[in-house]
Amino acid sequence: MMIVSACLAGCKCRYDGAAKTDPRIVELVEKGLAIPVCPEQLGGLSTPRSPCEIQNGTGADVLAGRAKVLSKDGRDVTEQFLKGAQETLRICRMAGAARAVLKANSPSCGSGAIYDGTFSGSKREGDGVTAALLRESGIQVLSEEEYHEG
Repeated sequence: MMIVSACLAGCKCRYDGAAKTDPRIVELVEKGLAIPVCPEQLGGLSTPRSPCEIQNGTGADVLAGRAKVLSKDGRDVTEQFLKGAQETLRICRMAGAARAVLKANSPSCGSGAIYDGTFSGSKREGDGVTAALLRESGIQVLSEEEYHEG
């Protein structure tokens, strides 16, 4: 069993109310091999919502209390991102999921690269908050770009 970003499974849960459907991920969910989750919704954020980015760090820095997640309109949503990451980890443990395929570049789900906090479209190295927590907890985290069936 694996966890996947709900937006990749076709759920319209992204900040802009859209999905980023990946047919490979939809197929995994339809076959009962994956559970779709949206950490941002699990953390209590609405859809649609103002875009969010990690300020002055990465998801690991947010987990350590060294960085915050802010919305483009200036709201501190760090607590919602932390709650969503914890809930996603809880689902992983309940399902026995050892792997997660998460949406690239997201402040929650980004694996290896995230937007840099300037809302300019620029990226930096690092994981989103949920990806960092899952990785720290021993779960293999891949972006949809890194995922290969099998």
